Amino acid sequence: MMSLNMFLAIPGGTSIILIVVVVLLLFGGRKIPELMRGLGSGIKEFKDATKDDEAKKVEKE
Repeated sequence: MMSLNMFLAIPGGTSIILIVVVVLLLFGGRKIPELMRGLGSGIKEFKDATKDDEAKKVEKE
């Protein structure tokens, strides 16, 4: 049991390969680029929103 905990706790080459295989099995090769685009646009929107929020704080001061 201890070796399983160590395998999952330390992200090495084997665990990364395992994660990639599971993602490919769940979503398929065609769906992954679409998911990554959505993730990228979500991160961009989040950054823009935080910049706008910081600008509003500076204006109030």
